[in-house]
Amino acid sequence: MKRAKEKIYFFKRVFDASLSVVLFIIFVPLFLTVALLVKLTSKGPIFFQQKRCGLGMKEFKMYKFRTMVKNAESLKNQLQNEMDGPVFKVKCDPRITRVGKVLRKWSIDELPQLINVMRGEMSLVGPRPLSLEELGADEKWKEIRSSVKPGMTGLWQVKGRASEKFSDWVKYDIEYVSRQSIFFDIKILFTTIFAVLRRNGAY
Repeated sequence: MKRAKEKIYFFKRVFDASLSVVLFIIFVPLFLTVALLVKLTSKGPIFFQQKRCGLGMKEFKMYKFRTMVKNAESLKNQLQNEMDGPVFKVKCDPRITRVGKVLRKWSIDELPQLINVMRGEMSLVGPRPLSLEELGADEKWKEIRSSVKPGMTGLWQVKGRASEKFSDWVKYDIEYVSRQSIFFDIKILFTTIFAVLRRNGAY
């Protein structure tokens, strides 16, 4: 069983490393265009950086294009969480910039995470990377989801992204870990493309 898991992790890393490099090269022109738009349309850095928990609960710095105003974190206390768990989500978040709305609609803001994948901190497919605060107190769920690397996309993103139930998030994370394989990852990647084009559950 242990050898089988090690084999999966090895092929998954080769798959992640090779595909992320190819995608990064393809998206370089888009990266530069988005970076310029973010910088010219609102004050603040181009990238949003935040510590997230990865494999074995080890923290790393995750990258995204900034989609909110510079003081977004200080304005968070004025908003009501629409998720029934520790993860903060608001459908019509007033902190999101005009360019940010477009980036989120098409999930373009997530593309800098290809850097995290190339560095081995994330995978293309896996549980969504969360901060320590967002993980809450469910120790069993944390143990299961931290047994694999977090992903740019995953089962929750393609099945439960529009759900406001935290229990659905837990369910899909556990299902992914129990079913993980290269073929399952490829299936989720293709499903993600269609979900993005349909803009399913985009916030």
